[in-house]
Amino acid sequence: MKRLYCALACVLVPLSARAERFERPIPQPQTDVAEFWFFIASLVLLAALVCVHLLVRRR
Repeated sequence: MKRLYCALACVLVPLSARAERFERPIPQPQTDVAEFWFFIASLVLLAALVCVHLLVRRR
């Protein structure tokens, strides 16, 4: 039974791949709001790393 499933998969998967033409997604430009929140997240990450450094250094 496993061989039958494998044979069907080998036949059906390439057929379904040829049925639809793949279109590449077009990347969207990054907005100013996204850049602002990325900057805030970067500052928070740096603050967290400093806190971890201080905690580990005391041990």
